[in-house]
Amino acid sequence: MFATRFKRMSAVPFALMALATLMNPAYADKDTNNKKSAHIKVLAPEEDYVAGIGSRAFLVDLAIEFKGDLASTNVSPELTGPGPLANAGPFPGTFGFGANLDHFPGLVVLLSSTTSGPGRNLANLFNITTVTNQEPGLTEVWTTWIVGAPNAFGLVGQNTPSRLFVAVVEGDAPDVVVDMDGNGVIDKKDLSLMNYKVISNTPKVDFFVNGF
Repeated sequence: MFATRFKRMSAVPFALMALATLMNPAYADKDTNNKKSAHIKVLAPEEDYVAGIGSRAFLVDLAIEFKGDLASTNVSPELTGPGPLANAGPFPGTFGFGANLDHFPGLVVLLSSTTSGPGRNLANLFNITTVTNQEPGLTEVWTTWIVGAPNAFGLVGQNTPSRLFVAVVEGDAPDVVVDMDGNGVIDKKDLSLMNYKVISNTPKVDFFVNGF
């Protein structure tokens, strides 16, 4: 995974790299499957971190490596945001809750502390989507979201436990993921029960939204 970047780190002993992964579970692949056509790496937030200020200003930063060329990913560059930033150049895009159908249609991003419901897909709130690497049989995409709205995720005056869940599905992702099995946890099983084909690993990161 991420072979190009790892080549640049070839001088680092493998044992140290393995130790760093164990000590930093946010970077660990918690759903390893080499047959998947996409691999997600969560760069931020990190496990157990207290992120943001006043229940906002925290960052969700993802790197996704696809097996295939750019056209096969259905991803295109985007730079967007709320109000006057939406659909403005140079890479216009829509902005709001739901799937990011115009620039990253297969992305599913859930946050358990979403005050409007933990199953809401947040992919269309991401501000930046860009292509960071292309080589034969491989495309790497980065997508980033800085949270600007207070009290939409967690509450001012408290640190709110939050779980980030990320997946890529084949075709267009849902706007809402339903807890189909009724176990109180929304995950890849629920996507499968909704008849979506998950084509990536499905990392989860537990952290706190800083309300102070």
